[in-house]
Amino acid sequence: MTQNENPIVLEARKIAKYFHDPATIKVLDGVDMQVRRGEFVSVTGKSGCGKSTLLYILSTMDTDYEGEVLIGGRSVKGMKEADLALIRNEKIGFVFQFHYLLNEFSVLKNVMLPALKLGRLPEKEIEAKAMEKLRILGMDGQALKKANQLSGGQKQRVAIARALINDPLIIMGDEPTGNLDKKNSDTVFGIFRSLASDFNQTLLVVTHDPEFAAGTDRIVEMEDGRILNS
Repeated sequence: MTQNENPIVLEARKIAKYFHDPATIKVLDGVDMQVRRGEFVSVTGKSGCGKSTLLYILSTMDTDYEGEVLIGGRSVKGMKEADLALIRNEKIGFVFQFHYLLNEFSVLKNVMLPALKLGRLPEKEIEAKAMEKLRILGMDGQALKKANQLSGGQKQRVAIARALINDPLIIMGDEPTGNLDKKNSDTVFGIFRSLASDFNQTLLVVTHDPEFAAGTDRIVEMEDGRILNS
């Protein structure tokens, strides 16, 4: 199956978004976009162009918009918050600029949490699965450490393992290397590249880093709330 024949896992149709503070400003202006299975897509553009706003709409965390978002071919428009929360936990893995790990828990428990919340598997199975994700990311040796004992680069790798635990349809990243030095940024990029190439994982990443974007399968460039290319 070629890349273009892969199923569409995420689609935006005519997304418009307004901020009212106090004047009404159009932040997104009729955005159309598709991401296919196994694609590694970056979203770039100057600060204020709307890329993070778009990501939060696509991830169902912001529901105040015009247009339609489809995840796995299913429209999420008008869904109840409980249903959206389930989609976020089951279908979407998140990697942010800051890792948001819980310091009071071990690395292993941090990775297990989304799967425990989903409640589809017994705890022992979740633990084995979490160890496997940590192994893929070279972090299995740190599993029993507390999160606050790790370096910044290690924490971000744990955050990626946590994003993978429920085998999501898509991983979304908001500046995932924005808080890392060059060496750790390259490591995180390499992990994302491997996830797409070796595991057919779909990734959509907002980034300011032109070098990061250049290594992705496709760059979506935004300006003034519009997509310049797709």
